Amino acid sequence: MRRYVYPLLTALALIAAWWLAVRYTHTKIFPSPLDVVRGLGKLAEKKLLWAYIGDSLFRALTGYLIAVLLGVPTGIALGWWSALARATNPLIQMLRPISPLAWMPLAVIWFGVSNVAPIFLIFLASFFPVVLATMNGVRNVPPMYLQAGRNFGLTTPRLLTRVVLPAILPATLVGLRIAFGVAWLVLVAAEMIAVDSGLGYLIIDARNAGKRYDLVVGGMLLIGTIGLLLDWLIRRTEKLPMVKWGFRE
Repeated sequence: MRRYVYPLLTALALIAAWWLAVRYTHTKIFPSPLDVVRGLGKLAEKKLLWAYIGDSLFRALTGYLIAVLLGVPTGIALGWWSALARATNPLIQMLRPISPLAWMPLAVIWFGVSNVAPIFLIFLASFFPVVLATMNGVRNVPPMYLQAGRNFGLTTPRLLTRVVLPAILPATLVGLRIAFGVAWLVLVAAEMIAVDSGLGYLIIDARNAGKRYDLVVGGMLLIGTIGLLLDWLIRRTEKLPMVKWGFRE
């Protein structure tokens, strides 16, 4: 009960405070909770809201999954072969601090106003956290695990798949969760410039076209709610038997 009731009560209290603040300040600019619901409802009737949500999810998940598919094997390779890590570390440490948003002008030049530009930025935002989390996980595998695998005659490929990979799953999962949070933030900023649909586009378009702050606030709430749900789905994987041992209840 505490897990669900307390957060629900907190959310209701914040909504009530929001409504009271709008009512007693008599503001004509900032919308009330009911105004936001009405604005989103009208947008849903036009079937634009669901299209925007679908576009944002498609871009975020595509860029993120590409980063995972490339980042996890890269991290395993860098963690396993120290010579390869030393050779590529200067390049990684040079590119990693660059904000993905700094690549936005180049992404628009390279890919134009299309889905590819935000997907590329989301990939960049996710790739390096995934690589570093996986690489550090491989380096932190207890030596006794590796020695035990070698004593049983495991070859290097089988040692990686049967010993290293299960051992690094908890650390990698934390990196995946962090990477998705960063990717979701980058998505919103990318959609404000690089495309003409999505939740980020909804916010900037509502602001510029008639100062529809009800839709601005509604878009912000949708971004936060969807991000919360996606983060919850990722955290559910912590309950899987293969990784549950690495997390405290």
